[in-house]
Amino acid sequence: MSGRLSIIGLGPGDDRYLTQEARDALEAAEALYGYGPYLDRVPTREDQPRHASGNREEGKRSQAALTHAAQGAHVAIVSGGDPGVFAMAAAVCGEIERGPDAWRAVDLVVVPGITAMLAVAARVGAPLGHDFCAISLSDNLKPWPVIEKRLDAAAAGGFVIALYNPISVARPWQLGEAFARLSRHHSPSTPVVFGRAVGRADEAVTITTLKDAATAKADMATLILVGSPETRLITREGRAPLVYTPREAAEVTA
Repeated sequence: MSGRLSIIGLGPGDDRYLTQEARDALEAAEALYGYGPYLDRVPTREDQPRHASGNREEGKRSQAALTHAAQGAHVAIVSGGDPGVFAMAAAVCGEIERGPDAWRAVDLVVVPGITAMLAVAARVGAPLGHDFCAISLSDNLKPWPVIEKRLDAAAAGGFVIALYNPISVARPWQLGEAFARLSRHHSPSTPVVFGRAVGRADEAVTITTLKDAATAKADMATLILVGSPETRLITREGRAPLVYTPREAAEVTA
């Protein structure tokens, strides 16, 4: 009898962002799989073994969890944010597509979580109030020219853009290139929000402009929101400014 594999979104970090469905799925799991720092967010249980793996071992992690579940166990893979946004749900589905028939018989449950762009947006107002898109700047799984093409298309289309995986030690130049590319389409005064580790103790949120964005600090724990031509900044005396994108789109003239 085949078991169950739950892919659980832990949200951005703090326990208050964990949904009740996620709590229930964690409680029901006989074993946990995941990237080490994500597993560290889950309280340990003597009767619930955990299998930690590295950041770039999504395929092996998925295979191990599927093999375990196919033996009849109820296991879970934990994922930061939402497992369906640049995360483990797609990795698991890919392994099911390529793997043995026994993996297709596993009861697969994807448990959603609050993804980084929603957590960051909530900190500053409503920058995602109108049409938006999400783009990962990592070229580990797709070539950089594809990323450039998508940045151009999103900016030309007037989308607010959420940039995931903006920079790393191995990719120190790509974020600057992305800002330079977006500057071809947008005003230098376009609002840009840097949200680092939102929902954790070391949270930091910075509001800047496209002109100055290249000088702001970012790492792999940072989510960046780049406004559209319609995104606005509301200054407030004695309070942090608000960033929002009106729900009403400007008329397009021929």
